[in-house]
Amino acid sequence: MLVMIGPWGGGFGPDVSLTLLFVIFLVHGASFDGASANPALSLQEFLMLDSSFVLTVAKLLAQFMGMGAAWSFTKQYWSWELTDFHMIQNLIAQDCSSSLSTSVSQGIFVEATCSFFFQLVVLRFKASYPVYRIPITALAVTILAYTAGPFTGAFFNPALASAVTFPCTGNSLLEYMEVYWLGPITGMLIALFAYQGNIPRLFQRNLIYNQKNKYRTPKGKVSQWRQAKTEKTSCLGSTERTD
Repeated sequence: MLVMIGPWGGGFGPDVSLTLLFVIFLVHGASFDGASANPALSLQEFLMLDSSFVLTVAKLLAQFMGMGAAWSFTKQYWSWELTDFHMIQNLIAQDCSSSLSTSVSQGIFVEATCSFFFQLVVLRFKASYPVYRIPITALAVTILAYTAGPFTGAFFNPALASAVTFPCTGNSLLEYMEVYWLGPITGMLIALFAYQGNIPRLFQRNLIYNQKNKYRTPKGKVSQWRQAKTEKTSCLGSTERTD
């Protein structure tokens, strides 16, 4: 938004908007750690067996309804035109254009790629301390937004895209769904499979990584066990020959 109205609203550039995005994700991670407004993350938790079907459906409904309510409130707030900044944004919101500035196929690829890397970061640092996980996640989102923003808006969030860009002119509803729903979900599935080697909700067999034994016997114990087994075998052989 700041990039769009920069020339009229005070010269805000990508540095300001990306810094704000990073700070917002830091605050969100610190204050609402564990909460998510991204349906792709909720689906990932369901496929990881971390969430039940009923709970996942409830999350998805809450995310889409919440995002729609937040966008409606934001537009209403802008309509009051308390500042020149709000007045400009209100004019833009009344006749918005599509955030998709490339072809549908390329848009799907961009959104899927963003979702892939974002989901990998989430999975990799899921069990890390918040002091590491929160800034790394915020940095990843900021980098992806900077890289993919000019092509699709870099939403990689079906609920956010549905509220912000679906009502805009420029593309059909089907094209929006393909880019902003199919793309992020596909990226999430690929990231989950690449990280886990399987999709626990669908199949348990690991198709990529070898399962290592969780409990390992120390090398010294292995040698002693083999030596005892050899001596036992020798004793049995001697007994048989004697008989």
